[in-house]
Amino acid sequence: MLEMTREEFEELVAEALDRIPPELTRLMDNVAVFVEDEPAPDDPDLLGLYEGTPLTDRGEWYAGVLPDRITIYRGPVLRMCDSREDVVAETEVTVVHEIAHHFGIDDARLHELGYG
Repeated sequence: MLEMTREEFEELVAEALDRIPPELTRLMDNVAVFVEDEPAPDDPDLLGLYEGTPLTDRGEWYAGVLPDRITIYRGPVLRMCDSREDVVAETEVTVVHEIAHHFGIDDARLHELGYG
């Protein structure tokens, strides 16, 4: 497995977020991004997870709720990558993939766009 400290990985996630176009980040609402070492044991290869209510599903009822949560998992990303460059690329794809869920884009469409 490729070695990378949690701090280094968190920096890669932050850099991936910084590469999201400002016109999209301005539209993101009530969402927080976290880095965790491992996903739940029942899905050990999960790279990222979006938990919340996509922007497209929010209505008048949506107020006073906790932020949506995007979690990027360090362990599975490092296990699937062979180089730092691979980790950078996979982290960016995973971050974009989970943000797309925040915007209401499903997995099928993300696969079509190359973010599967």
